[in-house]
Amino acid sequence: MSATHTKALAAAGLTLALAAPSQAGFEIDITDNDKLIFGGYIKMDARYVDGDVAYRDFWIGTGTPLEEDASQFRIFANETRFNTKYIHGDVTGFIEMDFLGGGGNEVISNSFHPRIRHAFISYKGVTAGQTWSTIMNTSAIPETADFAGATVGLAFIRQGQIRYSTGGFAVSIENPESWGGDTSNDRLPDVIAKYTLKGDWGNVSLAGLGRELNTNGGNRETAFGGSLAARINTFGKSDLRLQLHYGELGRYISVGGAQDLVGEEVETVTAYLAAYRHFWTDTLRSTFLYGRVETDEANIDNDQWSVNVFQDLNKFLSVGFEVGNFAMNESDADSYYGQFSMRYAL
Repeated sequence: MSATHTKALAAAGLTLALAAPSQAGFEIDITDNDKLIFGGYIKMDARYVDGDVAYRDFWIGTGTPLEEDASQFRIFANETRFNTKYIHGDVTGFIEMDFLGGGGNEVISNSFHPRIRHAFISYKGVTAGQTWSTIMNTSAIPETADFAGATVGLAFIRQGQIRYSTGGFAVSIENPESWGGDTSNDRLPDVIAKYTLKGDWGNVSLAGLGRELNTNGGNRETAFGGSLAARINTFGKSDLRLQLHYGELGRYISVGGAQDLVGEEVETVTAYLAAYRHFWTDTLRSTFLYGRVETDEANIDNDQWSVNVFQDLNKFLSVGFEVGNFAMNESDADSYYGQFSMRYAL
């Protein structure tokens, strides 16, 4: 690569999957048709949890009830991530990794394994590889210190897929997985279709899922579900983010909150999320959110609320503090948490 063909630009924006303050990247022009873009962020979290749901670095759709209250404090940086985008004309390749792959301990080095988040190829409307499921509307994920925030009410899953997109319409075939059943006989891909309507007011998406599930008893069950999500601009830079999911959605919703199958029965899930982000100034903002998931077969009833404040110290560095509660209502257990975060966008 010659010096005349290489230059670094700090203003190249990268669209990351989760809502976040200003993201930046470094772009290298190799030729007129070839580029490399490097991005990501470094994130430090200090988290305190108190109650009778066991500590987690971030809440998911389920938890572990405790017989007695417990309190735990941790400082960690394993949400840190980096990504690379390769562009050659109409072809784009994207790879992203973080350090939530496990393996860490408090005894010696706090080492954590890197893991792949995204790895896909895009060409003329076709996306192939691993990335967010087509059922998701990533713009409707709230900005939180707790990773992803109120996952009890979110559609949230990454997996292998082949997707075709044109205009606001997208259709995909994606990895099957009969969670709670016989995964060795998952013979057909899941099929997802979504339409997204966009405007100056924001966007709203409607998605449908159809798939075949295999029970441990040898039965094949057909499952269907729907998802509605939106991000609506309100006043100035503020916005409202909404998600509503209903049907036999299982593992697509609530990050572990609902299985696909419970015994020989297909689980029916109802989940929703509402989050309002208010900008107090151009650099100071807060998000108020509530999310819930309920299921019919396993009788799951979990919810989470939180409120936070984030301040951009400059274009690349932001700090935030968040308080909230995660509750497992069917187990009469809940925990409160407080979390301070500092994020440096690369």
